[in-house]
Amino acid sequence: MHASGVSELERHGRPVRRGQVLAWASWDWGSAAFNAVMTTFVFTVYLTSKAFGGEDHASAVLGAALGVGGLGIALLAPVSGQRSDAGGRRKLWLGIHTGVVALLTGLCFFAYPHPEFLLYGASLLAAGHVFSELAGVNYNAMLEQIATPKTIGRISGLGWSAGYFGGIVALLLVLALFVQPAFHWFGASTDESLNIRLVALFSMAWIVLFSLPVMFAVPEVPRQRAARLGIIASYGLLFRRIRAIWKTSPHTIYFLAASAIFRDGLAAVFTFGGVIAAGTFGFTLSQVIFFAIFGNVVAALGAIAGGFLDDRLGPKRVIVGSLVGLLVAAGAVLALGNAEYHLGGFLWTGGLTFWVFGLFLCLFVGPAQSAARAYLARLAPDGEAGELFGLYATTGRAVSFLAPALFSLCITIATPFVAPGSAQRWGIVGIMAVLLAGLLVLLPVKPPARVATAVVPPA
Repeated sequence: MHASGVSELERHGRPVRRGQVLAWASWDWGSAAFNAVMTTFVFTVYLTSKAFGGEDHASAVLGAALGVGGLGIALLAPVSGQRSDAGGRRKLWLGIHTGVVALLTGLCFFAYPHPEFLLYGASLLAAGHVFSELAGVNYNAMLEQIATPKTIGRISGLGWSAGYFGGIVALLLVLALFVQPAFHWFGASTDESLNIRLVALFSMAWIVLFSLPVMFAVPEVPRQRAARLGIIASYGLLFRRIRAIWKTSPHTIYFLAASAIFRDGLAAVFTFGGVIAAGTFGFTLSQVIFFAIFGNVVAALGAIAGGFLDDRLGPKRVIVGSLVGLLVAAGAVLALGNAEYHLGGFLWTGGLTFWVFGLFLCLFVGPAQSAARAYLARLAPDGEAGELFGLYATTGRAVSFLAPALFSLCITIATPFVAPGSAQRWGIVGIMAVLLAGLLVLLPVKPPARVATAVVPPA
């Protein structure tokens, strides 16, 4: 890293430009079509339906495809960020990777509801996930270009909230136009699942439309000298930089490890929230969707509030406070379960338990995600944010099995000791264990302002 040890945030003194910030956040709004619509609530549900050979078989194929995609992200993300930084092509690669995501999303239209199209659809989603993460590396690195040390927390929070709100609007439109159409039109036809396949074209257009502003508003980063390196040389430089970081700034490595763990727990809150709502608390599909919409609203508001607290208290305090809040809320869901309690003349039901404490979980997820991104941006040396966010993506992928594995393990352990059908609730213990582990690893890590910057010897 640069011998100056000066981050881009510390180096520039220009004011924040509102147009650049809004254009940058617009990309997050657009990416929600892939994250919320395609890979969470709509298209993956379609792809794992009986039409593709049964839920179990289709889920296994989809899981395997996404696993291969995760390996690709771990291998490509850090070098991708490094090369875009050095070559002065951060915005260019953001545009290319986003365009590929949009194209792969649109091609999902041809995933007809027959078993022979399962691998086709799963492969498109897995590849889209890879390019979405690579685009995210460059997108996150842009945070240093549009923010100042005093505003980075709230701007990061604005981006996260834009993603949540974008997901809400996209989901509402998908429900009204395709899934449960409010009026009859050719896109409402269920013949060969046309209505669901059209969601892919809708999502493609959504991604493209809202990704364009950042391409025009935010300038490209300058090209560095001696930027031309081959792939092998790029990996060699990457490993030298990691060793240099470890020697001179080990707390950067500690933070990458801690964030990888607790981010896996944060992802599990949304991944398994709907599963627990339906399986343990008896929510119908429509109730789950409504909860998801309200949960995204609360998470967005939490991200905005957390961003302001980040700039005042520092990102570490926001993350620690959020993780503690998550543990308390998850503990309440676990302890109260679906039982009913009479509180004077008031009846507290299991459904109320999940609505109240489930929304508290959503409230704390947003600030933790936003502050983690701002934390790393404060650490990034001038011109090397892309590489650092590449490592951020890679470390996250390296432990992404933790929460799902512990969730499943805790259910398996609890099954012989509880009433039939009530073991799922104990999977919450697995998620809590991951959040607690991330918190414990984070506690000794120094805040960004106190972390030194590594100096890497020339190749």
